[in-house]
Amino acid sequence: MERRAGRATIAIHNSYDPRVFREAHRRILARAGPLALAYDFNLATLGFPFPEDLRLPAELADWVASTTSIGEDGSYLKELAAKGRFQSFPYPAKGLPPQLGLAVLTTCDPDPQRKIGLGEVASLLQNGQSVCLLFGAGPKGVPKEVRELARHHLDITFDGRSLETCTALGAVAGALAHSLRRR
Repeated sequence: MERRAGRATIAIHNSYDPRVFREAHRRILARAGPLALAYDFNLATLGFPFPEDLRLPAELADWVASTTSIGEDGSYLKELAAKGRFQSFPYPAKGLPPQLGLAVLTTCDPDPQRKIGLGEVASLLQNGQSVCLLFGAGPKGVPKEVRELARHHLDITFDGRSLETCTALGAVAGALAHSLRRR
């Protein structure tokens, strides 16, 4: 794949329990790691309740990898961390970390004033703008205050269909990567 000036980051916002790391957290990371690696994206977590004694991305990736059989036993997540392409952040209080790029919420219910198409996202990346693709992990997606932090809203479906988080991750990452490749 050709190198582009902007970097895409898959950012997963924890909408599950903020205090307990669950199997759902583990599974989404084990599935998102291979996607990020396959399509040359970064991966970031927002508000994930990792054990407090783990701070570095490599420590987090090793811990997750030691407890899953998904994604080549977590080796993809470990590879991302080794390449400096896996990061973890607390819940965003006043904004998303600026180093992640322009915030684009992936949603089946985009605000008409913020709606952006896949081609426009690809164009931003090709023109040097890094983009943070924000996904909500949990049954309710992202809370309203996080929804408001995103400048743009992307619906990957043709008609506002709700997708399970891991399905949405694959659909958005695959479609965007192939859109970039065609250009």
